[in-house]
Amino acid sequence: MSGVFKSSPRRRRSDLEAGGSRSGEDDDSSDPFNILSTKNAPVHRLRRWRQAALVLNASRRFRYTLDLKKEEEKKEVLRKIRTHAQVIRAAYLFREAGAGAQVNGTKESDQVPGGDFEISKEQLAAMSKDRNLNTLEVLGGVTGLANSLKTNTEKGIHGDDADLLKRRNAFGSNTYPQKKGRSFWMFLWEAWQDLTLIILMIAAVASLVLGIKTEGIKEGWYDGASIAFAVILVIVVTAISDYKQSLQFQNLNEEKRNIHLEVIRGGRRIEISIYDIVVGDVIPLNIGNQVPADGVLISGHSLAIDESSMTGESKIVHKNLRDPFLMSGCKVADGSGTMLVTGVGINTEWGLLMSSISEDTGEETPLQVRLNGVATFIGAIGLTVALVVLVVLLARYFSGHTTNPDGTRQFVRGRTKASHAVDDTIKILTVAVTIVVVAVPEGLPLAVTLTLAYSMRKMMADKALMTVVEAYVCGQKMDPPDSKSNLCASVSSLLMEGIAQNTTGSVFTSEGGELEVSGSPTEKAILVWGVKLGMNFDVVRSQSSVIHVFPFNSEKKKGGVALKLPDSQVHIHWKGAAEIVLASCTSYIDANDNIVPLDDNKMVFYKKAIEAMAASSLRCVAIAYRTFELEKVPADVDQWALPQDDLVLLAIVGLKDPCRPGVKDAVRLCQNAGVKVRMVTGDNPQTAKAIALECGILNSVEEAVEPNVIEGKVFRAYSDAEREDIAEKISVMGRSSPNDKLLLVQALKKRGHVVAVTGDGTNDAPALHEADIGLSMGIQGTEVAKESSDIIILDDNFSSVVKVVRWGRSVYANIQKFIQFQLTVNVAALIINVVAAVSSGDVPLNAVELLWVNLIMDTLGALALATEPPTDHLMLRSPVGRREPLITNIMWRNLLIQAAYQVSVLLVLNFRGRSLLGLESDTPEHASKVKNSLIFNAFVLCQIFNEFNARKPDEFNIFKGIGSNRLFIGIVTVTLVLQVIIIEFIGKFTDTVRLDWKQWLVSVAIGFISWPLAVIGKLIPVPDTPLHQLITCRRD
Repeated sequence: MSGVFKSSPRRRRSDLEAGGSRSGEDDDSSDPFNILSTKNAPVHRLRRWRQAALVLNASRRFRYTLDLKKEEEKKEVLRKIRTHAQVIRAAYLFREAGAGAQVNGTKESDQVPGGDFEISKEQLAAMSKDRNLNTLEVLGGVTGLANSLKTNTEKGIHGDDADLLKRRNAFGSNTYPQKKGRSFWMFLWEAWQDLTLIILMIAAVASLVLGIKTEGIKEGWYDGASIAFAVILVIVVTAISDYKQSLQFQNLNEEKRNIHLEVIRGGRRIEISIYDIVVGDVIPLNIGNQVPADGVLISGHSLAIDESSMTGESKIVHKNLRDPFLMSGCKVADGSGTMLVTGVGINTEWGLLMSSISEDTGEETPLQVRLNGVATFIGAIGLTVALVVLVVLLARYFSGHTTNPDGTRQFVRGRTKASHAVDDTIKILTVAVTIVVVAVPEGLPLAVTLTLAYSMRKMMADKALMTVVEAYVCGQKMDPPDSKSNLCASVSSLLMEGIAQNTTGSVFTSEGGELEVSGSPTEKAILVWGVKLGMNFDVVRSQSSVIHVFPFNSEKKKGGVALKLPDSQVHIHWKGAAEIVLASCTSYIDANDNIVPLDDNKMVFYKKAIEAMAASSLRCVAIAYRTFELEKVPADVDQWALPQDDLVLLAIVGLKDPCRPGVKDAVRLCQNAGVKVRMVTGDNPQTAKAIALECGILNSVEEAVEPNVIEGKVFRAYSDAEREDIAEKISVMGRSSPNDKLLLVQALKKRGHVVAVTGDGTNDAPALHEADIGLSMGIQGTEVAKESSDIIILDDNFSSVVKVVRWGRSVYANIQKFIQFQLTVNVAALIINVVAAVSSGDVPLNAVELLWVNLIMDTLGALALATEPPTDHLMLRSPVGRREPLITNIMWRNLLIQAAYQVSVLLVLNFRGRSLLGLESDTPEHASKVKNSLIFNAFVLCQIFNEFNARKPDEFNIFKGIGSNRLFIGIVTVTLVLQVIIIEFIGKFTDTVRLDWKQWLVSVAIGFISWPLAVIGKLIPVPDTPLHQLITCRRD
């Protein structure tokens, strides 16, 4: 069963991403940042938006996006390894064509190595890489190879610690040397690559040399050293922040690679990590699994392997005893089987490939593209302002309009020394470059997926068990369902034969007599029911041999097995969706042990029983069989289509799949958040309807009618236009095929909806891949489903989907908070310096002060605001549409009010500060320093107070939940303490002077006013229509 849920506040018929056209329409867009889906975006499109961005440090700006260069390198390495493998195979075929092919095989096998095993890892690796069937035959086939490896093809290895250690010493472990992550020094080097910081360091060195030359070493080193120290501080803090986040990404990638799977050891199935597999292990393979190591097929039924990850060819390869070799890293496309592991880790082609490439540094998301668009826009404005300031200051200086505090002109042609002029020019250049540093926010494109992925690291919840709660056998209802007394001898024997053989699960009896049942929830429930009826799993399986298996198929909704009995009889057992299997039945066994035709009355009886169970939200499964003549079994059983007609009904069971605690609340929270939850399942529509009512997807029985509840075959019969219309209304789809899920996703996307899909099976992969957000299940999910998804739900709980929505909204809201905060600082700092530069030729905020502001805003601000935990308030908002602006009208209101206030107050202080602060009696130089120090102090305190405002852009209580974010409190405290130290103790470096307690009170008061101002601002209503649309409408 999979779920589809979507969110959209309104329709957008012209939305390219939502629509069906994928033929490159979005390439025609003039906006390089208009990439709404990056899941299937071509490389040239992704490269285009990177090149379009104003970037002064590309390695840092794009550190959490897909590394396009590395992707090309990865493809090249993969191509070389594939070529290497193909050359080996070609050489083997050439050798085989010669007379010595058989001799070579014999010589290899005659080389008996020393140690605990009769074959070496080199021989195993050569056999697997060459796919040398001759060598395998010389060794005695799979059974002989298993004996050489001291394992059993049915029970596996012993699996004790001593045995595992011997195997790892002899054949290696299933790990490979991974490329080391980048060291801290590499991040330090990347942070250093910022062009603006390089210019500032050059300016710092020049200022240092000229300062020492003109003022002596005692006083002349302050200016240059201050800038150098501030730049180094920015570089170090940036590198530490990036390095820590890279370590977190490494941990996430490690968890993603650590696949858990079942192996057979000591006759029992146990779950282990892929890293714990050893040579000699026997591993069951089912559809959707990844082949975890190199090996040979022990037995298989319709086993088809997708080897495209290794060969580059999309052809599905069918495996059998003629082609038994399995390559690590490939996927099981169809069927089932068991394999014997012959090669692990670096001794496999997959290990060689994985050790040669490194994981990408992140995933591409539309939000990252939009954030880079915002960063580019801000950077362009900052660069323009910096150029204006540079030109104005240089023009004023060299025209003699710039004066010293005592009123004398700083530059007089023919009198001012060249060294003084160069020093003053460097100071002007430093201010302009620092404005660029402040304005270009390289820290803005945050790692969105990091927070989201970490939100899902929760304790695995206990899996709710399915149980058989109703059963119909011998033409009547069994009460209780596990009562042996209701079973006649022949039905009991046939039923247990069908349950034990037609399954992908297993039953193991431990030494203590406890039963361990493995398999899917449905398989486990039926096996447990069989055991309660008296089935001895191992004994029943030993009484017949499997001729051919038809694995359960999502399209057919059933699976079958053909068995050969000791008396040469052939039994074909089927198990699957009750009404589908029942339709193929023509008779049943009655209470007198007779095979009786299934007449209309009995058919109606069974159909009503199925409907009644389905209405009680039970999953209905039918078990049936038929006999077949051994002579008619084809020689090539792999191509045999098992007969599905004239079946004898054995049983119909109703399985209760309990609704997990909290699911109903989770569905309600999603619906309150504007997310419509839809259920798409292969179950009977009646069962699906009952489960939907139980979970709250349907609110009442009156809603449970078409088109709210629809069957897959009805939906797929509609035309494309009709499907689009009907898709809007669907809440439940029963008896769906994988293609139905895909059609529903496509129809909803064409309507402009943002679609998320949950799923666990291989059949869910197409819909997971097509959806905007694919969420696969971490426990029950197949590797194919996980690879097609964007997020893995580690506990398989729908309640975790609500966490995804909460954290997704939280990440988005936190980035908006950060943007609001950063834009406020940008606007205020740029306007203050521009106005001051144009009017007086002097800037109140110097280079070192601006670098400190940049550190508060870029790195510390991001840490403080981007780590706010999600709140319930977020779940009451409407979903954000695809094309809604990142900067909302509420953000514009808040930032413009705060920036206007800061600019007004600080410019008043800049031009009237001496009189307002009572500094008329001071010397002009000292008064100017006090005034500029107060402006700097008040400006920083305004940012600290405004950081609280940014926490809650649309709420009055800005302190709500602040106690739960210790990082925010810590960063604000550290910023405040450092500001006090800068003003009171290291004024030499920042060109500031100490402030008395009155001046501190004035600074605090100026900052504090931003709080009541924010409350007043939130009372001002804003239109729902985005600002840019309002401007466009007025122009029209």
